[in-house]
Amino acid sequence: MTITTVVADDQALVRAGFRKILEAAPGIAVVGEANDGLEAVRVVSEVRPDVALLDIRMPRLDGIEAARQMLRDPNARTRVMMLTTFGVDEYVFASLKAGASGFLLKDAPPEQLIDAVRVVAAGDALLAPQITRSVIERFVASDYDPTLGSRVDSLSPRETEVLRSLTRGLTNAELAAELFVSEATVKSHVAGLLTKLGVRDRVQAVIAAYESGLVRPGSSR
Repeated sequence: MTITTVVADDQALVRAGFRKILEAAPGIAVVGEANDGLEAVRVVSEVRPDVALLDIRMPRLDGIEAARQMLRDPNARTRVMMLTTFGVDEYVFASLKAGASGFLLKDAPPEQLIDAVRVVAAGDALLAPQITRSVIERFVASDYDPTLGSRVDSLSPRETEVLRSLTRGLTNAELAAELFVSEATVKSHVAGLLTKLGVRDRVQAVIAAYESGLVRPGSSR
C-alpha cells in the first residue's frame, strides 16, 4: 500500500530534495507540494495525503498554524510531521499542541526521514515518549483544561492505568509485561482510550493526561 505525502517548504531546493528522497523509497509517493502555509492547507484539502510534511517557518501562514487548520476536523485522515532547522522545545510543544504526530530536523539522514514518514503514516508518534514527556512537563500550563475531565472520566480503570503508563514512556511490550497481558490486549486498550479521548495518537493522549490533571508535571504515576 503506497503512503501518499505532501511536502510544504518555501525553499524549492528543499522541496526537491525531500521529493527525491521520498520517491526513491519503496511504497512512498509525493502527490503534492506547497511553497507556503496557505497553499499547504489548500493542497492537503484537495489531495488528502496520508502524511503532510510541513516546514515550521513559512510565509503567509507558518507550519504550526497550517497544521491546526488541517487537523481542525477530528476525522481528518492526514497526519502531520513538522520539519525545521531548529530543535527548539517551544516549536516541539507548539507542534504537538497543533495536533502534529511528529517533529523532525531537516538535516536528519534520508533514512530517518523515510522511517519517520512510515511511522507517522502507521498512526504512531515520531517523538520518543520520554522526550515528549519532558517537553510536556516543561510547557504544560498549571491550570489544566477542564473540558478534558469528562473524557478522561469515561475511561475504564484499565484504560486509565494504560494512559498513566503511556506518560511514563512505556512501549507496548513493557506495558504488556507490567500488566501481565498480551501486546494485542495492550493495543486494544490504547485504541479504546484514544477513541474515548478523541485524540489521534499516543502523544496527544499524553498531552490530554497532563492537561486534564490526571498526571501532574514531575510525577511518575
